[in-house]
Order: sequence, then structure tokens, then C-alpha cells
Amino acid sequence: MATAGAEQTGQRSDSSIWTLVVVALATFMLMLDLTVVNVALPDIRAAFDSSFSSLQWILDAYALGLAAVLLAAGSLADRIGRKKVFDAGLVIFVLASLACGLAPNDLTLIVARLVQGLGGAILFAVGPALLGHEFRGKDRGMAFGVFGGVAGLAIAFGPLIGGGLTESLGWRWIFLINVPVTIAALAVGFLKMRESRSETPPPLDWPGMVTFSAGLFFLVLAFMRGQQDGWGSARIIGCFVVAILLLVAFAYLQLTRPGRAMFDLTLFGNKTFNGLSVVTALCALSVMPALFLLISYVQNLLGYSAFASGVRFLPLTLLLFVAAAVAGSLVAKLAPALLVGASQLLIAAGLFAVLLVDVGDSWTSLIPGMVLIGLGMGLFNPPRAAFSIAVTTPDKAGAASGINETFQQAGLAIGIAAVGAFFQNRVGGAFADTETAKAVFGDKAAEAGDAIAAGGPSVLTTNELGNAADAVRSAAESAFVSGLHNAMVLAAVLAAISGVIAFLTLRSRDLDEAALATPGVPTEAPTLDKAPVA
Repeated sequence: MATAGAEQTGQRSDSSIWTLVVVALATFMLMLDLTVVNVALPDIRAAFDSSFSSLQWILDAYALGLAAVLLAAGSLADRIGRKKVFDAGLVIFVLASLACGLAPNDLTLIVARLVQGLGGAILFAVGPALLGHEFRGKDRGMAFGVFGGVAGLAIAFGPLIGGGLTESLGWRWIFLINVPVTIAALAVGFLKMRESRSETPPPLDWPGMVTFSAGLFFLVLAFMRGQQDGWGSARIIGCFVVAILLLVAFAYLQLTRPGRAMFDLTLFGNKTFNGLSVVTALCALSVMPALFLLISYVQNLLGYSAFASGVRFLPLTLLLFVAAAVAGSLVAKLAPALLVGASQLLIAAGLFAVLLVDVGDSWTSLIPGMVLIGLGMGLFNPPRAAFSIAVTTPDKAGAASGINETFQQAGLAIGIAAVGAFFQNRVGGAFADTETAKAVFGDKAAEAGDAIAAGGPSVLTTNELGNAADAVRSAAESAFVSGLHNAMVLAAVLAAISGVIAFLTLRSRDLDEAALATPGVPTEAPTLDKAPVA
């Protein structure tokens, strides 16, 4: 077969190139929708009078939809055909994007974002598996370099693109822009992509999918509502209890039904796979909520417009793109522990650098943090995608990719909820403790603090405050920056832990040598102590 020949020799076919184009287009839209919404949130909040919790749900519903069916999507693709499942994901994604753009209220938008995430989950899970099937050796490094570069480009320029669309056409176009791009990807994929599937397809695990998705839903719901309902309230404690019971039931199902488990349990015998899964979750849990809060800082406290905010994030975005492009070529050259571990420590250093920001500073105080975060994120994305499928044989690539993407999206959903709730708590507490807040707002000081977390100090500085306006703004700015510092420290610690785990668990010998090897070059990948010296 031509496919087999291409795989053995490392040669590229027309189908391989078109597959890369389609996967890259889909990846661009998916990653764009993780960040493009951030800068439009103030406009969405104004249009629908949304609460801070609703704004978090607009972000989290997408991530939650992604996390819920990634494993099932990967398993289904291995079973009935990756191209068929990928095309189905494109159809779901484009219809949901249209619904987002036409949403009449924030509840409809949240539901549409959830469905959009379900379609995106299919594309996230199957895309890397399609690339893994089409490319080998040096070409695989090239393919995942492009994959990571495009993902980096979308994350990097998301704020700029979102800001431009929001200001010029309105916030609805950050979703409507997906429609023509998705239709083009669907047409090219239908005509040019080859079908592939596993010779020994795993069965679908419906009980596992239901318990995992429901457990994750209640876990995220508890984190998101904890600040408003009270962490000791019956509703929040009930959500945590239900989430734990469902996730325990899921674990039981996976252990007692190995032949039908949604998690391919054989993969968890691979130390590198386990380490990469944990690192992926921690990275998403730390850095994506941090970006959400940094964009909020630039818009809601410094007062920049959506487009102007995107421009000021160019130091992060450009370095992220460049680092992602370079990282693809390093996948087969550097030890996994060195490449992934270094990326996490760079992110941690960047998050700690945000502590340099103080009340009254300009946006340039963020530049050191932006540089480090951009480099770290760029270095992480291509090796994560490549190593996640290199830990197993090609016939299990969909399941392996689905598991890794599940860890990423679960980390993202929980991170936005948990770090967002922590930020809101810190801002509200810091503001409520000030003498100004007590004097002006009395018993409603904490409620005012929550409003500051959602929309910045400007939401309180109205003419109704009279002579107290300046004092209230000063207290609100201090509370906002204090909350930002606390949230960045939390995220930085998580990123640092992620880096340590990467250095301790990722091993070259756990990877499929044929998957990463360059034709004509010995297949042994460098270990950490043999890694090339720059």
C-alpha cells in the first residue's frame, strides 16, 4: 500500500500534505477559540449584563465540552475510521459556532459553547492521530512542528484577532469567522484525506464516558459556584461529593472492565505517558487561567480596548509562535524530560515575574512575564502532541491522543474555575477589608469586591460615589492587583511542580522509536544525560 510505503520511507504523499493542511486549519480554529473570547468578554458582559460566573462559564463550557468526549472520540475514530469521525467533528463545530454567533443571551451562548467544545473534542483527539498515521521520522517532526506552530499562532494572536473583530465587526464575529474556515477545511478533507483505522479497534465504554463526563461537570460546577454560594454550603459540598462518587465509579469501571475501559489501561504502564498526562493537566490548569486574568488586568484595570489589549500581548504571542516553530525540530533531538521540563519552568518563571506589576504601572511591567510565558508555552505544545502518540503503537494513536487531550482540557476547565474563584475570593476579600469599602458599601463591601473582580475598578467609580470616588478607585485597584499577584503565585507553583514532574518521569526509552526516528539515523533517542549540548 502507498500508505505503508510512505510510513516506512518517511516520504510525503499529497494526501499527507492535505491532511496536515486540514488538521492545521482545524487546530487553528480550536486553539483560537480558547483565547479569542477573552478579549471580547467585556463586550459580552455589556451586551447580556453577565455575572462573573457567567463569563467563566462562557470560557469553561467550551473546555468542559472538550474534556467530556475526547476519550470516546479517540476510541470511536480508531474503531470506525479517523477521517469519518474528524469530518463529523467539523460539522458539529461549524453549526455550534453559528449558534454562538447568533446567541440572544448568555445562557444560549454557554450551551452553544458546550456543543462547540463537543465538536472540538473530536478534532482535538483525532487530529494528532491522523498526523501520526500519515507521517514518520523526520517528516513527523516537521508535521508536529507545523501543528504546534499553528496552535501557538492561534493562542498567540487570539487576543489580537479577537480584539480586531470585536471592535470592527462586533463580538459575534469571533464565532462567525469559524464558519467559512470550517467549511473550507471540511471540503478539502472530504476530497483529499485518506481513511485510517485500527486493526484491533477498542470497544466504546458508554458507562465510563457518562461517569467521567458527569463527574467532571459537577467538579467544575463546584469550583465555579463556590465563591458565590459559599464553600461550606450544602450545594457546593453536594457537588463535590457527587463529583468524587462519579469519578470513583469511573475508576472502578476502568479497573474491573479492562476489555471495555475508556482509558486504555495498558498505556498507564508507561511511565512517560503517565508523567506527560499529569504535566499536560497541570500546564493547562496554570497557564490558561493566568492568561485570562492577565488580559482582564490589561482591559479592566488599565482600560485598554479589545484590540489595543491584543497589540500589547504581542511580546508573548510572537515568542510563543517562534518557540513553537522551533520546538517541532527539537522533538527527535532532545530528551523529552529536558524539552518539556524546561518549558514548564519557563512558564513558572514568567508567572512569578508578574509579581513585578504594581498599582499605577503601565502595561510594560508585564513584558518580562510575557516573554518567559510565551517561550514556555511555545516549547511545550509540539512535543506534547508528538510524545502523546509516540508512547504507543500507531493503531492506538487515537486513544492515546484522546487521553492526553482529555487531561489538557480537564485541567483547563478546572483551572479556569478554580484559579478564577481564587482570584475572585482574593480581590473581594482585599477590597472588603479596606476602611474605604466598609465606610462606603457597608455590608455590601464583599459584593462590590466581586464586581471589581469581574469588571475592574471602573464598575464602581460612578458619579453616585461623589467625593469618595477617588478613594474607592484606589482601594479597588490595590485589591485587583493584590488578587492578581495571589493568583499568579498559585499558578506559578503549579507550573513549577509540573516541570519537576517532567524531569522525573519523561524517558526517551518509553517512546516508539520508529515514530520519532529520522530515516537513515540510529533510532535511539537521546536520554537526558546524552542530550545534545547547545
